[in-house]
Amino acid sequence: MENGMQSIVETSSPVSRRKALALLLGAVVVARAQASTAPKPTLLVVGDSLSAGYGLETGKGWVDLLRKRMEAKRPGWSVINASISGDTTAGGLARLPALLARDKPRVVIIELGGNDALRGLSLQQTQDNLSRMVTLCKQAGAGVLLVGMQIPPNYGPAYTARFAALFSEVAKAQRVALVPFLLSGVVTHPDWFQSDNIHPTAQAQPIMLDTVWPHLQPLIGLKSAKGVR
Repeated sequence: MENGMQSIVETSSPVSRRKALALLLGAVVVARAQASTAPKPTLLVVGDSLSAGYGLETGKGWVDLLRKRMEAKRPGWSVINASISGDTTAGGLARLPALLARDKPRVVIIELGGNDALRGLSLQQTQDNLSRMVTLCKQAGAGVLLVGMQIPPNYGPAYTARFAALFSEVAKAQRVALVPFLLSGVVTHPDWFQSDNIHPTAQAQPIMLDTVWPHLQPLIGLKSAKGVR
């Protein structure tokens, strides 16, 4: 458009050139204003206490660290943490439509299910809830990263194995990205857990972020490379 307007400016009468120049400047101003007011792409995290930063100082959770990394690697993105301590997949599913309507995320990280297992809830219902959440995100035009969880073996081998497997089953059926186990680099360090032996300390949070990051990168337009921060 600018080249065409420039031709008009060069070949027209002085009055016409002034009008054309005014139009050109006006178009540039409008374009810049639209660019400056365009909404930021949003990354929404819907999780439980592991993502809400339970027991940690403000700003020390892995989602807070993710926000800082996004500022460096993908400036212009907004990270919204909608995680609630104690939340279940049923709670997340109930909250999700309003979150999608409000935040209009480009990417959603779903980190839920641990509290379902700790309460001995139906694993089929947990799987159905997660699947429905993924469907709602995709219908809203958002990419999805599903975060897997595991539970201690004292819940019984069958229940433990079934719970661990349901995340990959949802991810495969829905064709979305999966973090196999959020705490994969943490569980081998007992001293990285708070006194309840459930919630990781601040020391573990960078490891949790590094576990998520390679799987998130393709969704935010970065090449995935494990170990690259």
